[in-house]
Amino acid sequence: MRVVEGGCSCGVVRFRVQGEPRFVSYCHCDNCRRAHGAGAVEWAGYEEASLQLLGKSEADLAQWLTPTGASRRFCRSCGSPLFFSAPRWPGEIHIAVAALEADPGKLPSARVYADRPPAWLPVPQDDLPHLGGEDGVSPL
Repeated sequence: MRVVEGGCSCGVVRFRVQGEPRFVSYCHCDNCRRAHGAGAVEWAGYEEASLQLLGKSEADLAQWLTPTGASRRFCRSCGSPLFFSAPRWPGEIHIAVAALEADPGKLPSARVYADRPPAWLPVPQDDLPHLGGEDGVSPL
């Protein structure tokens, strides 16, 4: 079974995730871009039960609940964005691939909300499915 550890930029929050990710994809939605200060965010989706916080990491996580009821968790010390979960995907945790210390075991398989890129960074024209629409995952 694949085991990957990760953490925040300052090293205060540490975690381990076991198993294969359900998916790895790029998200181009406005919410992810702003939360990460990036043009797109690469996420790996896992069963929530596969995530284990190490040490006292739970106390070092801050949480922001979005207007849609989603939870974004990040390090209280350095602000590194780490985890995303939403009522839309019960039992699933999305982990920022940049926070993983090893390959998640899958390559990105899609670009979600690909119809909403900022003008300054168009979505690359690659072989990945470009999804969008109201739910962000409908074929374009």
